[in-house]
Amino acid sequence: MAEAVVPTAPTRPVPVRVPLREIVPWAVFAAVLGLVILYFVGAEQGAVSLFGGTGIHEFMHDGRHLLGSPCH
Repeated sequence: MAEAVVPTAPTRPVPVRVPLREIVPWAVFAAVLGLVILYFVGAEQGAVSLFGGTGIHEFMHDGRHLLGSPCH
């Protein structure tokens, strides 16, 4: 039985290093977004509340319980 030779396309080298300049803004954005989410899910109530009323507390209520964070 004869074997067929399939031509392959030339491959391009994959860049190994990503400049730190391109990573830092995204890392800072992700860290700030994570801290904001953590604040709203874990601490937006009571003495550390930035917003009056219970609207945000009730909106995040199930998320607190899902993550095991006490809210009562």
